[in-house]
Amino acid sequence: MSNPDELLVALSAAVESERSNQMSLTVVVGGAVITGRLAPEAVWRERVAEVLKDSDRLGPFSDVFARDPSGGQAEPGRDEAPTHLHFHLARILQGSLGIPETGGMYRVAIKDVSAWTVGDLSYIDR
Repeated sequence: MSNPDELLVALSAAVESERSNQMSLTVVVGGAVITGRLAPEAVWRERVAEVLKDSDRLGPFSDVFARDPSGGQAEPGRDEAPTHLHFHLARILQGSLGIPETGGMYRVAIKDVSAWTVGDLSYIDR
């Protein structure tokens, strides 16, 4: 979407203000279907930083996620509308598979979402 969906922005703002990571959402971005739970940006950044810090090769990059691009804390300004969705326990759906199986951490620009629905989609192979 060239103009971000106002309802999706409001939903993301509610996740940010409530500090909750229980909102399940499925989005279509560039033809890919991503499903999972939204997390506040600060929580998402903290978790990504923790994962990177534990890696021998990627540890030096953890500081990038521990602070915002302006050099301040990771906490976004309260007056600013969210521009991104921060997924955790998320999967890209491909046929009957969810990649990765255990879920991953994805950041998606709200303006790039072409379709969305509330809920976490899953496939069961029978």
